[in-house]
Amino acid sequence: MDLIITFSIILFGVFLFVRDYFSIDTTSILIMAMFIVAGVLSPEEGFSGFNNPATITLGCIFVVSGGVFHSGILEGLSTKIVKIAKTNYLIALIVFCCISGFFSAFINDTAVVALLLPIALKVCRETNIKPSKLLMPISFAALFGGTCTLIGTSTNILISSYAKKYNVEEFGMFEFSGAALCLLLIGFAYIFIIAPFLLPKNRDENDDFTKKAESYITELFIEDDCKDLNKVLGKSQLVNDFHVNVLSILRNGVLKHSFGLDTRILKGDILKIIVPPETLSQLLNFDGYTVKGNNRMKVAEEKFKSFNLYEVIIPFGSSLSGASLKEINFRRQYNSSVIAIRHRGQNKFDKLTNIKLREGDMMLILGQAEEINNLESNSLIVRLSEYEKKKTNYRKAIPAVLIGIGVILAASLNITSILVSAMVGALLMVLTGILKPIEAYKSVEWKVIFMMAGVLSMGTALEKVGGASLIADFIKESLGQYDAQITLSLIYLVTFISTNLISSKATAALMAPIVITLSNAMSISERPFLIAVMFACSLTFMTPMSYPTNTMVYAPGNYKFKDFLKVGTPLNLIIWISASFIIPYFFPFNTN
Repeated sequence: MDLIITFSIILFGVFLFVRDYFSIDTTSILIMAMFIVAGVLSPEEGFSGFNNPATITLGCIFVVSGGVFHSGILEGLSTKIVKIAKTNYLIALIVFCCISGFFSAFINDTAVVALLLPIALKVCRETNIKPSKLLMPISFAALFGGTCTLIGTSTNILISSYAKKYNVEEFGMFEFSGAALCLLLIGFAYIFIIAPFLLPKNRDENDDFTKKAESYITELFIEDDCKDLNKVLGKSQLVNDFHVNVLSILRNGVLKHSFGLDTRILKGDILKIIVPPETLSQLLNFDGYTVKGNNRMKVAEEKFKSFNLYEVIIPFGSSLSGASLKEINFRRQYNSSVIAIRHRGQNKFDKLTNIKLREGDMMLILGQAEEINNLESNSLIVRLSEYEKKKTNYRKAIPAVLIGIGVILAASLNITSILVSAMVGALLMVLTGILKPIEAYKSVEWKVIFMMAGVLSMGTALEKVGGASLIADFIKESLGQYDAQITLSLIYLVTFISTNLISSKATAALMAPIVITLSNAMSISERPFLIAVMFACSLTFMTPMSYPTNTMVYAPGNYKFKDFLKVGTPLNLIIWISASFIIPYFFPFNTN
């Protein structure tokens, strides 16, 4: 009975992952809770994912990575990157991909792409390069870089943890770097030679996105004969009939940006609004309002100058994701107004308050620099416009880099485990003052931590009820006539297809116990199968939702879903075939 319940919960979880009803971390925790409530796992077994070495190691790596990232050492390269990349398209492509790939091997890949995005867009604005020709390759390069070291991605750490759990020797820091670099070279050859012909030549709509929104913005002066006088905004004709979004109110010389639909409209108020073009002409003929252009508006215009438009993107792990502007109470909480959203490839300029924000959504925010900086420092947004190089703090940058190198060397030379070296590195980042404790907490992508803890319960449940053995026996019987290399190739194929449909962490948690059991049944080494799962989970290029970095470049590159299929599918097939030969070469099946 437990076996049926376990498979039912897993299938239900896969359905939730594919349909995207909830965020990935919420779905993962829900699956864990269902296993506990159904009695498949005890509470101790269900929550064991939180004290799993993989989860703890990953949390510490986030802190170490955050210390290096926040020191500004990477941003110190931005001027040189822009100067070299402006030479021509091919040079820009090579420079950005190499930087993305190299740093993603040691630092959180989403942070690397978040840093490179505004720099790449700056290069695009100053040259004739279209963002669509550059941003997708940057994301793909980050995925290749992440497979090169144990700490490159959370999936690598997760698979290594499973190996230890099943009494298989853990992977070393650079143990699979040889195989990964071979795939990286093949992937980069595709990106540099073939991808430029497949990448779309999309017109850069980012400027149009901003200009169109700006064209909807104007100011209104409230006359004494206005029909909306003394009415609250929520019951005014301005909001209900003309569908106006009030961005700010200038009242008695004081600029108010924090207000709600219960705020009253008073005589003499000057409202900064965004109005749909189809109702603007009607508003011009509406008694009681004077539209921008009148002399009395000049003073207001000076006041409004402190607020600028900022193009931003919601990064992976942002707490803004999954909620609407209304639920967040965005205007009052952040003293800023969202005037446009590019959501899943569509530009939205009205009825924004109820749109559920998602990672990768672009927003146009009207606000002050201080508030935008605050949003960015809390990792809620990544600013795409007005990129400015931040000054590198070498007093923090040099110790941060040395600590990062120390963590890598300690683990790679087998001085200690990656868990211990990462923990010591994280503590040193705080004790040396490179990160304040609150900054260390913010460096951890808690969404990934909760997702890891949740999906680990699937592997635990599958193992406990004998599901892993059942599936492994089925695979062995079905593929028994084939040799180990063909079996590995089919495992890789199933894994990367699954990863494009559901979370890479969920796929890894399901496949790891299955392939370990399968390799034992076949009396061959577990390592090539684990490496295959590891690579297949990370090297996913076919959809914008298959990996966070793909999601991040989706809106700024003005891509369509089909663009990822067109460019990513051939690359996934090439890497699949290549991996089928490269992995066994570096990791033989023979255990002797």
